Amino acid sequence: MSLNSSIIVVTVITAIIFAAIGLLYTLRTRTTAGNYIISRNKAGGWLATATLVASGLGAWILFSPAETGTWAGIVGLIGYSIGSAAPLLTFIFIGARLKRLMPSGHSLTEFVRIRYGVVAHIMVLLVMIFYMFIFLSAELTGISQAVNLLGGTPLVFTASVVGILTVIYTAFGGIKASIFTDSIQFTIIIPLIVAVFLILLVTLGGFGSAFESVNMQNPELFSFNNRPGIEFAFTLIIAIWAADMFNGGFWQRVYSCKDGKSLKRGFLAAGLIVIPVIFIMGILGIVAVGNGNLSEPSVALFELITTTLPGWALGVVLVLALILVMSSMDSLLSGISSVFTADLAGLKPALSGKKLLGFSRVATALLIVPVIILASNGYSVLYLFLIADLVCAATVFPIFYGLFSARIGQNTIIVSCAVGIIVGALFFPNPDYEGWNSIPHAGNFLVSFGSSVGISGAICLLSDLYIKLKGNTEEFPFSRLSSEVKEIE
Repeated sequence: MSLNSSIIVVTVITAIIFAAIGLLYTLRTRTTAGNYIISRNKAGGWLATATLVASGLGAWILFSPAETGTWAGIVGLIGYSIGSAAPLLTFIFIGARLKRLMPSGHSLTEFVRIRYGVVAHIMVLLVMIFYMFIFLSAELTGISQAVNLLGGTPLVFTASVVGILTVIYTAFGGIKASIFTDSIQFTIIIPLIVAVFLILLVTLGGFGSAFESVNMQNPELFSFNNRPGIEFAFTLIIAIWAADMFNGGFWQRVYSCKDGKSLKRGFLAAGLIVIPVIFIMGILGIVAVGNGNLSEPSVALFELITTTLPGWALGVVLVLALILVMSSMDSLLSGISSVFTADLAGLKPALSGKKLLGFSRVATALLIVPVIILASNGYSVLYLFLIADLVCAATVFPIFYGLFSARIGQNTIIVSCAVGIIVGALFFPNPDYEGWNSIPHAGNFLVSFGSSVGISGAICLLSDLYIKLKGNTEEFPFSRLSSEVKEIE
């Protein structure tokens, strides 16, 4: 059997296995509109950890950390690791607070609609959907390109097989199926990551020689004074943290945790697990530089694997990549569907649970169509990803500050977010990653993201202080969150 044929067989079998697992689990349980989007209070500490790690670690960990390592070095990888863990650790506090205030909730958008109003609600709804859709497209594009690199398999084949089989069990089972498959995928993902790392270590005869070569030719990769690496590290911390706070899949899991203790343990453990995983995968990028013959940093890990590992080991990497992409894709599909469904239930309370469930399933199934089209063409979604990150950076502080302050209202939110986006955009690079104007530091991502989150946060805080000094006694009653949001049956 040729290499390409073997890769196709592994791809199809792996995708079918997890689709079958998700479907069989769904058929054993009763699905309602409510438990389709929220598996309320079902996940204990271990299950919460498993589903958070599996859903948070997508195929991107096989590309981005290694690429970061090839030019940003150790300091860039530290930033990437912290940035990936930061939102999970933030949910310990913010997620727990919203769950206490809105115990029957389903989505972040419910909070925004009641707390601020229609305009803010629409803004956050668009931000969440745009971010998750781009994330979804990036995942399917990444796995399609990886399979193509390994064996020349057409992009459309991989995108269709993985996309359709993932959406089959997700459309039927929703969050329940996603969490159940996550628990299985978690027990496979971590051992496979360790196995790939050790196999490479043994094959290369230790990383000493590779590191020695890097230290001689690219010593900046090991330097903590690497300025580009430092800037990129802080950029990643801001961008990843801000964006993942609008990940609907994480908010679903906040409400799926059994209690406050399980929530804190699950998110804390997931954050601590993510840090070494990202760092290890990034180190392999540095190893690829030392190994030589690196032609394309974006696929540094795969170039290292294809030039050093035997054929059977490629199968291990392929299975790992497929499991990673399916575990993140089902969470993103379910997360987008939950936002739509929760909002529809809140705006149209007369709709029956059966109609809501039907809407959720159809919406989930339809989502995969444009995603497959994008992935089949191999379009780069990196620039769109960065735009989504900028909008999230400008939005994140004002939205969540209102979870603690009862004084600020919709006007403050709109103004602070709008100004944050405008200021960040002035420094944001053009599609060629250069400054589009003559402003100093234009084209610098750190300045763009930093000014965006800083300006929006400052306006929000100053507005709150002004209202307080003015003596305005009109405050939002947080009790409305529990009284107006009811569980979907």
